[in-house]
Amino acid sequence: MDLTVITNNFKFMAGGLVLTFQLSLITMAGGLLLGIILALARLSSKHWLYYPATFYIHFFRGLPLILVIFWLYFLTPVITGKSLNEFHAAVISFVVFEAAYFAEIIRAGIQSIPHGQSMAAYSSGLTSFQCARHVILPQALRNMTPALVTQAVVIFQDTSLGYVIGLREFLRRVNLVDAREARSVELYLFAGLIYLAFCSTGSLCSQRLENHRQRNWI
Repeated sequence: MDLTVITNNFKFMAGGLVLTFQLSLITMAGGLLLGIILALARLSSKHWLYYPATFYIHFFRGLPLILVIFWLYFLTPVITGKSLNEFHAAVISFVVFEAAYFAEIIRAGIQSIPHGQSMAAYSSGLTSFQCARHVILPQALRNMTPALVTQAVVIFQDTSLGYVIGLREFLRRVNLVDAREARSVELYLFAGLIYLAFCSTGSLCSQRLENHRQRNWI
């Protein structure tokens, strides 16, 4: 086993890892923001909010992410006449796709809060927005945090799907180095260890948060 292939190409592969983190963090922020809006719309009693949000969530949860990336990257130039670069196409695809999953996590977290608390907030004169902002969402966030951390781990793993449009994230760069150096065992073992380290850390954090939440609940 020749590990010099890793040290000699470490800078190139580390650049891909930075890109992977950038894509993951932007997706989490954008997906969470859009997910909150979708979750509130899905819980709304107004049909013009509920039905479009429900359709959006079911539509994207029924598609594989790789297909969403593919469609957005290759159909955007056909529809708009302007092409997107690989990173921007990946960011938009990931945000609109992951928002559907974040929305369901947030909806479940909001519904875990006893209905009496919102009734008490309304009776004290708070508006619907103030009730959601100051009473429901802060408590719901504590309940949904373990699931959100787990979803963040899934997003980190899914960034490798950017290869379908040529995005040079971490795994794609490992693949390019392997094509040049023909050291599959060393390179993919290294890639596996990197993914294992970050994903195991995220899973451990999620488990500890869940245990902490259950202790407080008891």
